[in-house]
Amino acid sequence: MLLDHDKAAHVAKVLTEALPYIQRYVGKTLVIKYGGNAMESEELKNSFARDIVSMKAVGINPIVVHGGGPQIGDLLKRLSIESHFINGMRVTDSKTMDVVEMVLGGSVNKEIVSLINQNGGNAIGLTGKDARLIQAKKLNVTHKTSEMAAPEIIDVGQVGEVAGINTNLLNMLVSSDFIPVIAPIGVGDDGTSYNINADLVAGKVAEAVKAEKLMLLTNIAGLLDKEGNILTGLTTQQVDELIENGTIYGGMLPKIQCALDAVKGGVGSALILDGRVANAILLEIFTDKGIGTLITCH
Repeated sequence: MLLDHDKAAHVAKVLTEALPYIQRYVGKTLVIKYGGNAMESEELKNSFARDIVSMKAVGINPIVVHGGGPQIGDLLKRLSIESHFINGMRVTDSKTMDVVEMVLGGSVNKEIVSLINQNGGNAIGLTGKDARLIQAKKLNVTHKTSEMAAPEIIDVGQVGEVAGINTNLLNMLVSSDFIPVIAPIGVGDDGTSYNINADLVAGKVAEAVKAEKLMLLTNIAGLLDKEGNILTGLTTQQVDELIENGTIYGGMLPKIQCALDAVKGGVGSALILDGRVANAILLEIFTDKGIGTLITCH
């Protein structure tokens, strides 16, 4: 066990190391996508909430966008509603959409808001339907094989893509010292609700508010090369090459594409990091040795 003096010296060293990073990000907006594996244990949930509160306390403006796929799947199963997936997307009929809204806009959103507030923050929960925060349109999915003369259009129901973001609402909340916590449910021109991929929403929110950084918490250590080593310090051009040569494939492609689009759309940088690591966000932005895969324009 460290002596009191040693503890104090250690704390001073940590704060000294963190200071230039705090100065760099103070007044800036960071968008954090939170979901899946980072929500699995009470320890990780509280660690995430404390990270968000710490950021706000030193003058950084976090905006949280969350998912909740496993929780949606669990409730659908309990209600005996069968789930179908096409290209990794949940086919969302009206019954499924009701469950999506109940889980994302209700239980998951309110749990995150409550955790942040219990840890001293001032969070407010939103869905894309609040003040038309996330304007959406139906996502058109096509499928084509070499045997087909023309692509087949697949109806995935109430699955949407982002058409616009109400930045006035977000800017008002951020400037009023609130921490927005957003469920990725969009609304169409006719009032139809749409289930939207949380990574996609986080990327579009980051672009819209001109965020300094987009952070995507996931269940892997970062983007890996073909030998299993973590790749970091990548430019958008290098990421394009990794997609082309097959290093990035499968389920990682949509997440990487979201990060790529955000950086190309004006976000300072995008980061893919392991949400299973306690205090992953603070380790990344406040220490000399960042974790995860960083993507920048240059």
